Amino acid sequence: MGAVDLPVMPPIAPMLAKAVTTVPDQPDGDPAWSYEPKWDGFRALIFRDGDEVAIGSRGGKDLARYFPELVAAAKAELPEKAVVDGEIGVPALIGDTHRLDWDSLAQRIHPAESRIRMLAEKTPAIFIGFDALALGPARVMGEPFPVRREALLRAIDPDQGADRRLYVSRVTRDPAVAADWFTAFEGAGLDGVVGKRLDGGYVEGKREMVKVKHKRTADCVVIGYRVHKSGTGLGSMLLGLYHDGAVHMVGGAGAFSDAKRIELQQMFEPMRLDPEAPAPGEPTRWRSEKSGEWIPIRQELVAEVAYDQMENHRFRHTVKFLRWRPDRDPESCGYAQLEVPLTYDLHDVLEGSS
Repeated sequence: MGAVDLPVMPPIAPMLAKAVTTVPDQPDGDPAWSYEPKWDGFRALIFRDGDEVAIGSRGGKDLARYFPELVAAAKAELPEKAVVDGEIGVPALIGDTHRLDWDSLAQRIHPAESRIRMLAEKTPAIFIGFDALALGPARVMGEPFPVRREALLRAIDPDQGADRRLYVSRVTRDPAVAADWFTAFEGAGLDGVVGKRLDGGYVEGKREMVKVKHKRTADCVVIGYRVHKSGTGLGSMLLGLYHDGAVHMVGGAGAFSDAKRIELQQMFEPMRLDPEAPAPGEPTRWRSEKSGEWIPIRQELVAEVAYDQMENHRFRHTVKFLRWRPDRDPESCGYAQLEVPLTYDLHDVLEGSS
């Protein structure tokens, strides 16, 4: 940023959340928690001082060049001086439902300015604010959450028009409502529920919030592997699920110990198919210069893995290997076993954000 004068200056390490298994209950008497949906995108803090706008990432990088439409929105929709915390996402129509699309969001980080401009028009991003650090000359980081929430609602008007790009996350103090959101909103591409202490301030870089994320298991057929980037042992196993008699790549499992990597490579080597044979699914999703092409194997092994959510019929993140399932027939590993989230449109979630 140029010459600016804000009560809170970048870079700021955002307040973080620690994982818990359930939505925390409110104690008897006065409530202690505020709950909100966990938006699945790029964490970002927007700093505006007049015509100067910076968008700080969790790691301190300025994301403004990648999201020119959000820079313009900050100038049009935020007060002259404001610092707000939130999440960047890209809405997409997937089937009949609008949801946050991680693949479209990830493509926005690109070195070519011409491509950035094209994607800003083709797949414009939105910002969902869920906290405020400063408004006008006032620094509110040390204030309890209700004060910061009021500053957020003054910074981002929840009743702005249809062309808006900045939104405010909805909140509740009812743990039953939060538990319902945990299930219902996943269909809109959300990632769980976050809890903030009502009496707590905004603590930079500390895990002062709590988060509950989706965790599930699935039985998948192992369809291949990649050699570890060191050249020794297995880097990750590639997983598939059957649909209409054909296997489709759905993701990968990694993070093995050195001993386990060697053990798995020795297990898979005798099962290798012709390296020139066509591979199912999308091998480019699981290929890099460091790790190289993946190696197809005979589809005989079934692995139970832990995952959080699906997106476009694939695992949203790298999954965790749990155990082998020798009792399962590989062709019985289909999509029907997966827990299907309720279909909840992203626009319905955003419209209730006031």
